[in-house]
Amino acid sequence: MKLIISTVVLLCATQYLCAQNSLSGKVTDKDTKKPLTFITVSIPDLHTSVLTDSTGHFTFNRIPSASYEIQISAVGYKIFSKVIQINGSVSVNFELDKSSMELTEVVVTGSSKATQIKKSPLPIIAVNKAYLTTNLSTNVIDAIAKIPGVSAVTTGPNVSKPYIRGLGFNRILTLYDGMRQEGQQWGDEHGIEMDNYGVDRIEVVKGPASLMYGSDALAGVINLIPSQPAPNGKIAGAVTTEYQTNNGMYGGSAFLTGNKNGFEWGGRISKRMAKDFKNSIDGRVYNTAFNETAGSAFAGLHKKWGFSHLSLSIYDNLQEIPDGSRDSLTRQFTKQITEEDLLRPIVTNSELNSYNMSVLHQRVQHYRAFSKNSFFFGDSRLDANFGFQRSVRREFSHPEVPYQNVAGLDLQLNTFNYDVKYFLPEFNKWAVAVGVNGMFQSNNVTSGTEFVIPSYNQFDFGGFATIKKDFGNLNVSGGLRYDYRKITNDELYTKSNATSGFDQPVTGVDTVGANKLFSNYSTNFKGVTGSIGLSYSVDKNWAVKFNFARGYRAPNISEISANGVHPGTGFYQIGNAQFKPEFSNQVDIGASYTSSTINAGASLFINQIDNYIYNERLLSAAGGDSLSASGVQVYPTYKFKSGKVLLYGVEGNIDFHIIKPLHFDNSVSLIYGDNKSFIGAEKRDDNKYVPLIPPFRYISELRYDLAQNSKCLNEPFIKLQVQYTAAQNRVFSYDNTETATQGYTLINIGAGTGFKNKAGKTVLNVYVLANNVFDVAFQNHLSRLKYFEQYSASPNGHLGIYNVGRNISLKLVKDF
Repeated sequence: MKLIISTVVLLCATQYLCAQNSLSGKVTDKDTKKPLTFITVSIPDLHTSVLTDSTGHFTFNRIPSASYEIQISAVGYKIFSKVIQINGSVSVNFELDKSSMELTEVVVTGSSKATQIKKSPLPIIAVNKAYLTTNLSTNVIDAIAKIPGVSAVTTGPNVSKPYIRGLGFNRILTLYDGMRQEGQQWGDEHGIEMDNYGVDRIEVVKGPASLMYGSDALAGVINLIPSQPAPNGKIAGAVTTEYQTNNGMYGGSAFLTGNKNGFEWGGRISKRMAKDFKNSIDGRVYNTAFNETAGSAFAGLHKKWGFSHLSLSIYDNLQEIPDGSRDSLTRQFTKQITEEDLLRPIVTNSELNSYNMSVLHQRVQHYRAFSKNSFFFGDSRLDANFGFQRSVRREFSHPEVPYQNVAGLDLQLNTFNYDVKYFLPEFNKWAVAVGVNGMFQSNNVTSGTEFVIPSYNQFDFGGFATIKKDFGNLNVSGGLRYDYRKITNDELYTKSNATSGFDQPVTGVDTVGANKLFSNYSTNFKGVTGSIGLSYSVDKNWAVKFNFARGYRAPNISEISANGVHPGTGFYQIGNAQFKPEFSNQVDIGASYTSSTINAGASLFINQIDNYIYNERLLSAAGGDSLSASGVQVYPTYKFKSGKVLLYGVEGNIDFHIIKPLHFDNSVSLIYGDNKSFIGAEKRDDNKYVPLIPPFRYISELRYDLAQNSKCLNEPFIKLQVQYTAAQNRVFSYDNTETATQGYTLINIGAGTGFKNKAGKTVLNVYVLANNVFDVAFQNHLSRLKYFEQYSASPNGHLGIYNVGRNISLKLVKDF
């Protein structure tokens, strides 16, 4: 009883002390000393912000005692950040410099607490809302595919999976506001279930981040951060509309949020729809249309004890499934109309230009409930985050039963996530955090008629400890982690249904004479990982980084258990139950230089991966393609293999800002992948490279800011971008698994401005952006559509499907 009373008294005293804490100050222009009015001052660790008033002053009340990274952002100024210790009433004034190129942006990914990019030893980059708005993209992953070291595996304009430094799929962990996104990631053609308009900021960690996140973060982390609540005391919102010419995409989104006395709320609804995309070689590409609806809502409470947020979201996407079938002479696309598929008619122009979904399509639904909480106890803090996700993916592959809701592939995945961290009180600038995170997962596949993976249950657990020390200009951080994963497969028997003719699961006595696709199977994986890194600011201009990290990834369900045809891929997939976890050892070395006129950086990485899992096409004994039958059809056969690989490369950027309105930004990335799986006589020219390595890429952008002192226009700009991608001949051509790709150069342009009213307030932003202005026919090396070809020769000399041709976008954004 005494212990309980003491604890209550301590908590009450802590809350009383927290109530006395506040941060106030004034933000001014460094040169003119004039106050900067109505700009955002935020504390990322508390997920809260305020606006300066008409005199440039701001105030935060009821702040728990701790040290915080304070971030200030204003139009025309570089983002400013500084660590401030809060204990009692603290008053600090800030001066913002227009001419400084110093990178002081704050990130929340890959670290125990918010930190400046330049102080993090991890290779990390942040993409803000301005970048997302002023660059033309067809989905949220495509939006970051031009970042050095980042690419995307695509299946048309609406299906993209991220690729970092030559690694993708389950090796990259995608987060939504810090919570891991759980869908059917094992599928190459499965996109990210995310509302493009709802993402306000993206943070990308390049390299192993298993220390904080566990399995699936072996190649890196992409944190998609949603639109933030309004500053305290404000109601805000935005309406966005967009049209893209290539596939006739219409899109729109409305967002509204409010914040008063610590209670914040918000909601968004979005819609996008498009017909088939086109290029100069294929014309319109049949079955690439989509129809996407999304919505979200959140509510939160900030008090002296910390904060608590609850977020809900829904995502519903109808996406057609292309197969690339054509007429051999005219190269016009054909379509499947019967189950036997003995005759395929040519697709009509009206079908190619229709917004209606074809019979063969998939429906992806994703539901999320997420609770994010932070509690302060004196100088310590407890973060407790919990989430539930339901992902339903159905692929309708039976052309003669379009209205009977009979799905070929029907996958229903439920996931419960947990993430708990405790931050010990800092002592002598040592910051220590311990935590556990993981998930419970159940995937049911028995409602479909085609089965490529079994139903399964999965349990993940990971515990970790991190430590960080600030020695002035030197920042050192590291930690250790242990992970455990258990996967249990269910056995599956199928028989043909006498009425429909489709396979259906059977149990009990009905299994006599049935086809056994999967057996009961249970396995577990475990691993110890860690990292150590440092960043050092040599002087005001120069900074260097070093990081060594050991990453871990457990095999996914497809890699260990697949045995069947996946309708979205068009091939028969075979898994391997003997796989071991992948382990990577990566070294990163980086340097950066910043001044008033130049921002430059370079990063070198070397990454060795043991038990690396990759897909290999099988050949028959006669030397031709190995084919597997499924019903009346046959498919090329692929089987997962594992071995050792070595990845290494360099990334760099140099941005010039010689005169104020002119920006000249340049970036390069080069990645090599050596396949060490074959040795001695087994090693040949066709198997010595790692599959799916992006080619050399150089991007140069020239941007000019117009009429900066205009009373009518706000931040008008024009820009020209050149994107050069080299040929990729270093391919894994063993058994025709991968083919070489020709190089290409694309020209992109854009312009935009905001329009002000008489009071000087921006009432509307207008952007006109164009990609591939000269309609160049090209195939991205990581495009899956490149392999959608049934013939060995073509009358026009082109095989496979080409990427999106010229695309022009008109975007209107109304903020209020």
